[in-house]
Amino acid sequence: MIAFGCAVTNEKIYTQCAEPGIRRASEPDSENLTVESAGSIYRNYNLLFDKVSDRDDVEALVLVHQDAEIVDDDFCAKAREGLSDPAVAILGSAGAIGVRNIAWWEGSVVWAAYTHRFLELGGGDIAAMSWRPDEMPSYARTGEVDMIDGFVMVFSPWAVRNLRFDESLGWLHGYDFDICMQARHAGRKVAVADMRAIHHHSLELINDAEAWIEAHMRLAEKWQGKVPDAGEGGGDWKHRARRAEAEASEARMQAAATRILAEARLNVLGEQLERTQGSASWKLTKPLRLAKRLLLPSNRQR
Repeated sequence: MIAFGCAVTNEKIYTQCAEPGIRRASEPDSENLTVESAGSIYRNYNLLFDKVSDRDDVEALVLVHQDAEIVDDDFCAKAREGLSDPAVAILGSAGAIGVRNIAWWEGSVVWAAYTHRFLELGGGDIAAMSWRPDEMPSYARTGEVDMIDGFVMVFSPWAVRNLRFDESLGWLHGYDFDICMQARHAGRKVAVADMRAIHHHSLELINDAEAWIEAHMRLAEKWQGKVPDAGEGGGDWKHRARRAEAEASEARMQAAATRILAEARLNVLGEQLERTQGSASWKLTKPLRLAKRLLLPSNRQR
């Protein structure tokens, strides 16, 4: 049996996003487990682990953000296939190699099977690589990675029994980096599969920069030298060097978010223009606009 778990802090978001996706992905014997927020995401996810860790009938535990919607009817089959290698402890929909810290997107992203859906600017989607097969880069692949994006995570029975989210690390950020590092440090694998989902998320990627920076620093210090590449980068281990590294990563992500926002605005404007120019009223008034241009003084002088 494959169980699904979600930490619910906003019932409306859960019922609009995670719950219908879990229903779509579930099998007849699947269980849907929820916890109301007990504090940090680290704590909430440990509570979900505790619900199934002593059960022999659980093949996998899928942890889903309340704003994540699974849209893959074959999700369970793909999860089983991904965990068929007994060395795989954690499976996700997006991941990267060469990951040094919680800014996993600064590594080499090799797979992303989700769409980012936002409400700003009238709403829209930013499709990841696997949703655009005609634009799939040559390096795209599923399989082993260093880290996955934690909005949808599938855990093997071994992982549920042997791993725990480190509640000393903070409130929200870095939980996915830490759990992936734990699995790799124990000699297990982290992998990605073509399990499609939609992440309903604001274009604002970080709403608390200071908390993100603090998590970046703590996790880099925790894992330096324990897992290849983890915690490495810029300078020695003095506090200001770690902070500078974290601030640089945060600034790069904010810059990326700004670019995404600009592209989204251009897409919305382009769609609005296309709809306007394709409307019956636009076509009917074309002669009037032409006549107006011809009658303008500046045009008559030419």
